[in-house]
Amino acid sequence: MTLIQSITRKIKSDIRAIPAAIVGWYRNTQYKLDLYRRGKIGTLQLLAPVFSTAGALALVSILMFPVYWIALAALSGEGASLYSAGGLQLLPAGFNPWLLITEGDLWMGMDLTPFVWVIGDLIIPSLRISIPFTGSSIVTSEVVLLEAANYGVERPSAFKQYAWNSLTVAIPTVMMTMAVIIPASYALSRKEFLMRKKVLYGYILFTQVGGGLGLAMLIAVFAIFSAFGWTNDKFMLAVYYSAMAVPFNTWLLKTFMDSIPPSYEEAAVIDGAPPWRVVWEIILPLSKAGLAAVLIFVFLAGWMEFIVAQTVLRPENYTLPVGLFALIDEYTVPWARFSAFALLFAAPVVVIYLFAQRYIESGLSFGGMEG
Repeated sequence: MTLIQSITRKIKSDIRAIPAAIVGWYRNTQYKLDLYRRGKIGTLQLLAPVFSTAGALALVSILMFPVYWIALAALSGEGASLYSAGGLQLLPAGFNPWLLITEGDLWMGMDLTPFVWVIGDLIIPSLRISIPFTGSSIVTSEVVLLEAANYGVERPSAFKQYAWNSLTVAIPTVMMTMAVIIPASYALSRKEFLMRKKVLYGYILFTQVGGGLGLAMLIAVFAIFSAFGWTNDKFMLAVYYSAMAVPFNTWLLKTFMDSIPPSYEEAAVIDGAPPWRVVWEIILPLSKAGLAAVLIFVFLAGWMEFIVAQTVLRPENYTLPVGLFALIDEYTVPWARFSAFALLFAAPVVVIYLFAQRYIESGLSFGGMEG
């Protein structure tokens, strides 16, 4: 089974397990209620899951409150602020849930203009589809999903351009980094070669040297980019991110591969499998948790980095972090637009993390045990 087949099978099993989990929760609740009625367990034992769930929800609410606060500023209109002389508000200004009942207003009186300003126009262009062997074609008219002018927004943000710039930096970063990390991790985990330990120590050194020499490295990077004419080059920025992400992530994936028993490879070799097939069908599927963790870390390196991108890029190639910073004026901060921009900027990261959460936690735990 290949890596892609393994991940697909796991996703399908997770989806199929949802109804079974709901049914299991219902049966367990009924079982405990029956035990309580017969006097087998007390009130404290019956309500213990309720208390633990309430405590977990309270903890999550505390941790998520900064995100809610930012969302509150984004939904409170153009004059919103992250601080208020009138005290803390738990609901957006103008929030009226009664509108949902009386007038069917989905947004219940909240001002979504900042989000419209961030997203801008959403239009699916018209297409001409040619039908083979007939000489005819079908023309589809353009579909307007969102028109900012209808919401009073005349000059939307450049969010889509910044997002495209971030993708064209993050995706090459992931591709180049994984192309180096996977063979390097396998070689350092399974092969014996000259100066292997010194290479491992070098990887550890490079994972720590960046923090202490941050400013000097920034100056050196800018000087190198300027000397070779690489400023405002997104691909070369991706190369830099890739080079910085390789040491730590190679060490992380290597420690995960160390936990895979060599007997699996030996059995495959005895069956006549070539080395590339051993790696593709045995090592990588068994390393999917570590690969997921590394993939997220590498993607975040290209998606979230600000300082180097702000130093070497010009406005037309700004990535999302730099574009977010550009919203700040010398004297004022448009908090509503700033907050809406920040929420939409962070949304893909949240979705990706939730999708791969199980694999990330497993990869980090194995890496931590073996490190």
